[in-house]
Formats: sequence, C-alpha cells, structure tokens
Amino acid sequence: MNPMPTLHRAVVGLLTIALLAGCASVPGTQISLVDERLLELVAHPGSAPVVVFENGLGGHMAWWGKVLPALPADTAYFAYNRPGIGQSAAASTPRDGQHIVAELRRALQHQGMQPPYVLVGHSLGGLYMQLFARQHPQEVAALVLVDSTHPRQLEGAGAMENQSLLVRGMAKALITGAAKSEFDLLTQTGQQVLALPTPPHVPVTVLSAAEPMKETSDLARFSNALRQEIALLYPHAQQVWVDSGHAIPLDKPEAVVAAIRSALAHARKRP
Repeated sequence: MNPMPTLHRAVVGLLTIALLAGCASVPGTQISLVDERLLELVAHPGSAPVVVFENGLGGHMAWWGKVLPALPADTAYFAYNRPGIGQSAAASTPRDGQHIVAELRRALQHQGMQPPYVLVGHSLGGLYMQLFARQHPQEVAALVLVDSTHPRQLEGAGAMENQSLLVRGMAKALITGAAKSEFDLLTQTGQQVLALPTPPHVPVTVLSAAEPMKETSDLARFSNALRQEIALLYPHAQQVWVDSGHAIPLDKPEAVVAAIRSALAHARKRP
C-alpha cells in the first residue's frame, strides 16, 4: 500500500471541491458593506443562539449547502465568505486568526446577530473558531469542530519544508490569493490559539474524519495523531468519528446537523 500523502490529498481535494462549491449559491445570500468592505454572507433570522459557520482554507460558504437546509426552521444562522473569497472584497489586514475573528465579530454585530453563538468551523475554519472561543468564551454557547486544523498542524512532519517537491509544487500552484495569505500565517494563528486557556464552560464537539485513519504514510500518521490529539485540547470534548474523508460537510452533512442540533438543545437548557 502506497497511499498519497495526506497533505497532497488535502491540497488537491479541498481546493478543488472548494472551487466547485463556490459555483453554487446559498439561498438568502446578500452582499453587505461591513467595515467599508463588501462581504458576501447569509444571515438567517431565528431563535437564539445563533449558529455561526466558518469555512476551510479557500472554501466558500456553499460548503454548508447541505447543512443549512437541514437545520430546524427556526434556527438563526450566519455564514459568509472571508475577505478575498467569492464575492467578498479582499482585505489589506494580515490574514491571521486574530484579525479574522475580529472581522467576523464585527460582521455579526453589523447584522444584528448577538451572542451567544454556536461556533461551527471546518478545517482551517475550525482553528479560527477555536481562537474565537478562547478569546471570547462569554459569547460562545458551544463549539463544533469539523475535522478541524490542529494548532500545530504545520509543525514537525507537517511542515512544508518536510514535504516532497510534488506536494510543495501543488501547494504553490493551488493555494493562491487570500488562501495563501491565510496559509502563510496558519502557524501564527495556531500559536495565538495555544497562548490562551481552554474555555472551561464551553461544550465542545469534535467531528473527526475516519477514512484518513486508514492511511499509513509518515505524514498520514502525523496528521492522524493530531486528529486524535485535538480532542485532548478540550478535556470535556465529545469526539465523534465520522465515516467520511475530510469533506464532512459535503459527504456526511447529517453528522454536522446532528452535532449542531445537540449543541442547540444543550445551550437552550442552560440559564
């Protein structure tokens, strides 16, 4: 067995699907002026808490196209394309987690969507949502990580300098524009996450892709160890293994919907 390295699959698969998904539209999409910059978003009114979605690297909000219609009809939710993605105008600020979280909070406030929030992040979006929850735990009702990037994803065996020429070449060709700006600061974002304490009272659900666990390359073993370790960052987290590849929102949207429904039910029971 000679599996394709995990990072190579992520670069090719994630970016390709993200570009395809970007061609689709999400009902209720609007272009809004936030911070004097156009932002493509959907803000669905409903009962609190608001469910907030964050996309993966280069991903469009259409990644959630199978999840949003399956939510309870009265669910308030917010999804958007980060600056430089889709119809959202590019930003001149650094593309690290601190700036992205601050921009997201302002966008939510601009739409009148007040906390508490159920934060749902896929892949790199999961890393941003981890930072949000640690920076502003008083605003967070629950955290749902969908095969999330680990804060140390690009360290050690995962570092780009340790990848093959093929993987580095593919990454250079496919990770461009706003996605490259975020990717270049991914390690910095991970450090920002680990510099803050784990929010002790925020319920955390970790959805992890089970299919990559079958791979046996050195890089796969490293990545899969991080899949297991990410739940350990949150001592009271519930980790659910999903029979899917990395693209859980597209392949197994019902798993994401179930986690959100559970988070909403738990949040609404709390004072």
